[in-house]
Amino acid sequence: MQGDIVIVGGGAGGLELACKLGRKLGAGKVTLVDRGLTHIWKPSLHEVAAGTLDLHQEGLSYQKLAHDNGFTFVYGALTALNAPAHSLTVGPIAGANGELVLPQRTLSFHTLVIAVGSTSNYFGVPGAAEHTISLNATEDAERFRLLLLTRLAQADTRRAAGGQGAVDIVIIGAGATGVELAAELRQASGVYAAYGFAHLRPERDVRILLLEGAPRILAPLPERDSAPAHKLLEERGVKVVTGCHVASIEADRVLDADGAAYPASLCVWAAGIRAPSWLAQLGLPVNKGGQLEVDGTLRVTGFADIYALGDCAASMGGNGKQVPPRAQAAHQHADYLCRQLARRAAGKAPDNTPYVYRDYGSLVSFGHRNTVGSLMGSLKGLNFFIDGFFARMMYASLHLMHHAAVLGALKTALLALARFLIRRSSPLVKLH
Repeated sequence: MQGDIVIVGGGAGGLELACKLGRKLGAGKVTLVDRGLTHIWKPSLHEVAAGTLDLHQEGLSYQKLAHDNGFTFVYGALTALNAPAHSLTVGPIAGANGELVLPQRTLSFHTLVIAVGSTSNYFGVPGAAEHTISLNATEDAERFRLLLLTRLAQADTRRAAGGQGAVDIVIIGAGATGVELAAELRQASGVYAAYGFAHLRPERDVRILLLEGAPRILAPLPERDSAPAHKLLEERGVKVVTGCHVASIEADRVLDADGAAYPASLCVWAAGIRAPSWLAQLGLPVNKGGQLEVDGTLRVTGFADIYALGDCAASMGGNGKQVPPRAQAAHQHADYLCRQLARRAAGKAPDNTPYVYRDYGSLVSFGHRNTVGSLMGSLKGLNFFIDGFFARMMYASLHLMHHAAVLGALKTALLALARFLIRRSSPLVKLH
């Protein structure tokens, strides 16, 4: 199999690049490789986990997107790379009963883009990998949702029999993912009775605990963003413990460095990410965090025809600091590489103007009615704190911008209208 441009990884950046290049260059020029069949915008995974967003309603089929945008989709995971031969290996796909669905395949490329995102960094904490769930992929969010449903059913059964029943959810890490999940879970817990859990009182029986090692939550954001966020969480009954350093995690509890123990029916790890460890086995240069080393044009150091974008790329900003692993960075990487690779495909001289990261601010969702954050102004050092309805609309617009990149403007507008009508007609969360 052959593709002029092969993109490995269908996350926010990789999928946007495939769609834009596919529409620009035409059929047969771009191939997207991913180990899954469905794409969901990663910042929405906390909603899938809480049950407030339907995976099957929100998910976008790679095969359908390939058909609509003029690229080729290859289902499977990258297992090996032969950079000198300009080829890579995609592993086989097995069915539910172990039967072979797709064999191992070899793809050749003229240009390769690696956009495989990130995975959890457990920092050596004993039990973290075994006893926590991290929201890195669609299957993680779905696994959490199903486990939550199980724990709720068990607690309700105990309450119905006259015993004690509660669900203790511990979230480790109070960055954007941890904070948004805590808020979304509290919003979802208000309608559990509608799904048959009539014996549970959410404010009493669904206990949400957020543990953070830094002195305050949302540490990368300005203090004026984290303070109101902390207040909103406490008002909604989420317990927040800062300055807490997790020492170990067991099947039913979390222990901190001071010896305190926190009961845990479910535990989520949101305390850090790193590049996938298997990247170091491809024969490409990586940094201490496992990210691929790239130059100012996002080209992997020492390899003229291989690029990297998103969380897995150690891209440097104009201020000499590494670009943060955020959705807006992946979006900007995709836009930059789309221009560069389109020129390359047309046989034009390369544009060596380096990529420059622009921070447009940060927004943190607190459910469907509230958001807080900051927007960056055009002047250096100038930013504006926003909250409430306007901030919520800005947060929603980020999601719609991603859909516009992969679906086109008209389909995105129709999707937004449909979602608005569904939300107005059905306020319940999806748990089944």
